[in-house]
Amino acid sequence: MFDYTIDHPAGSAEFHAELRGAADALTAEEADPVANMANLAALIWQLMPDLNWAGFYRVQGDTLVLGPFCGRPACIRIPVGRGVCGAAAASGTSQLVEDVHAFPGHIACDAASRSELVVPVLADGQVIAVIDLDSPLPARFTDGDRDGFEALAELIAPRIQEGIREG
Repeated sequence: MFDYTIDHPAGSAEFHAELRGAADALTAEEADPVANMANLAALIWQLMPDLNWAGFYRVQGDTLVLGPFCGRPACIRIPVGRGVCGAAAASGTSQLVEDVHAFPGHIACDAASRSELVVPVLADGQVIAVIDLDSPLPARFTDGDRDGFEALAELIAPRIQEGIREG
């Protein structure tokens, strides 16, 4: 059984370092990408306050397909380039959105979402998935959160990419 707690404020560098450490411990010895994404979604959901959705979308061709997550039911398929997740996948850059209602083409899978952070997961220079975090609070996510989740995405990329294991 895993029981993780973090004593540092959410968004702080220390919080994100501990989150990465917990993610590393959960995924280091597991080769199955779905199991790793599922545990990571649950870990983020447990440790990150003020979320209403945390999980993954996987790249399949020109579409993002729903992966493991915690939260309310979600959109199953999102075209690359559409909405916040699609923008992150198309550009290969993180999207930190303080007000999703002001984001052109935002896809409202959950009407309660007010802010969003989407971080691409890259392997061999290609986006293979995105980490998607939604909050019912406006401006919930910080630059520190973006930086922390980008470091987490770098750590986990080989652990969620089919057929590739590094370690």
